Amino acid sequence: MQLVRYNPHHNVMTRSNNTFNSMFDGLFDDFFGPSFTTRDILNKNTNELRVDIYEQEKTVVIEAEMPGVSKEDLQLNVKGKLITLGGEKKRKEEVTTEQQLRMERSSGKFERTFRMPFEIDAEKVVANYENGILRLEISKPEEKLPKQIEIN
Repeated sequence: MQLVRYNPHHNVMTRSNNTFNSMFDGLFDDFFGPSFTTRDILNKNTNELRVDIYEQEKTVVIEAEMPGVSKEDLQLNVKGKLITLGGEKKRKEEVTTEQQLRMERSSGKFERTFRMPFEIDAEKVVANYENGILRLEISKPEEKLPKQIEIN
């Protein structure tokens, strides 16, 4: 399996449809201070699930950040080559718009699916959740493991 290193800053200019505006997204952030930033308005993808995926000799590891999500509100599904992580962030109390001064924390349902280069055996997936990090260890099938060839 070949993994490609993710670089969030690669081709920043080509990611936005409006490249001229994206050049100035952070320009006024320091001037206006923490109470107003252009990024707050332009980037409203609030339920984004951030992950690290890396390969070890016998497993593929997925580590997902899920701060504020209880273990009971997590979902993990496996079907063929697909593994789906999901859950729900809940607020402890409802805040009305009249009470809001600033709202940056997100709530609601989220879900993300990843395709592995092999069929996943659900019985061989180990899942641990600690301190807001879900760690999955997905065992590779025998045919995908490296083989040591003996030289005579």
